Amino acid sequence: MTSLYRFIALVLLLILTGCATAPGSSHAPKFNADAQAVSTYHIGVDDQLQITVWHNPDLSVSVPVRPDGKITVPLIGDVVAGGKTPEEVASEVKDKLQAYVRDPQVAVILTELRSHEYLSRVRVTGAVRTPVSLPYRQGMTVLDAVLAAGGTTEFAAPDRTELYRKDGDTTQSYAVQLGNILQQGELTTNYPVQPGDVITVPQRSF
Repeated sequence: MTSLYRFIALVLLLILTGCATAPGSSHAPKFNADAQAVSTYHIGVDDQLQITVWHNPDLSVSVPVRPDGKITVPLIGDVVAGGKTPEEVASEVKDKLQAYVRDPQVAVILTELRSHEYLSRVRVTGAVRTPVSLPYRQGMTVLDAVLAAGGTTEFAAPDRTELYRKDGDTTQSYAVQLGNILQQGELTTNYPVQPGDVITVPQRSF
């Protein structure tokens, strides 16, 4: 009987250990402010830039960033834009234009952010009406993303929803009580999302 008791105790220990290590942290995900910082956006290939030189419309141009990371500006030719901020590109264009224009005032505006489109999206998958890949918007939450996906289906297990977030070389998962959010307005786990997040709503077991 002693051996039987030991066996039962071992099985219970394994079950409890398995429960303790189940995926989906109950802790809130860390909010990385750097992921939201539009001011630190670095220009990439295929981004569309509007170069404006005040009082010189002939020098103003809308150009894409070429695969070599450069753009072409009237009078001064090629300028490296890839990997730089709009402010850095504006400063370089201004410096080069000073040989041709007196005190040029240059503005560089990103009109289409194409290079970072994939990384700056939030995805909702699983038992939702319309699985979607959404452009990230500042202030977006789990609820916003799920509603944009049309809400959950009748086959969903909303309280087993997971938020997956890349953290360096690893991916962290966070448990979301989506049923409580949708049905009771309990917003404790209505976490702010970040670019690259994936929200998965599983189907319930039958």
